[in-house]
Amino acid sequence: MKQIAMVLLFDRHDRLLIYLRDDKPEIPFPNHWDFFGGHLEEGETPEQAMIREVKEELGIDLHQWNFFREYICREGDAYPNIKYLYWAKTDKRAEELTLYEGQRLMSITADQRRNLKFANILGQILDDFVASGLWPQPVDNF
Repeated sequence: MKQIAMVLLFDRHDRLLIYLRDDKPEIPFPNHWDFFGGHLEEGETPEQAMIREVKEELGIDLHQWNFFREYICREGDAYPNIKYLYWAKTDKRAEELTLYEGQRLMSITADQRRNLKFANILGQILDDFVASGLWPQPVDNF
């Protein structure tokens, strides 16, 4: 079974950073919103894969993260896979980052997630994350 490590990455304003997948019919879920991460390479742990993927996709070096949950995905993808989900924060905003994969980078609040079309089971994962109470709460800077 394929293994995928992903991170729910929050910006400095506690908004979730997501990206729009390419619009290529040969890839799974073209034109859907996605989290950062990807497949584990030979000999990698989920944490190592997540760190590598975030560096490749956004140029960010992650130093701290939290494990959220493991999901077994048996539908929607071309193969069954295990998704290891983490969450982390960065001091950057979407406008300060360069996206190296995909069409567009955006940051969203918890409420905005319902208006977006996420790849595969990621919408359900986001709902689970919100229900868990872990979504960072914005701090007033006044």
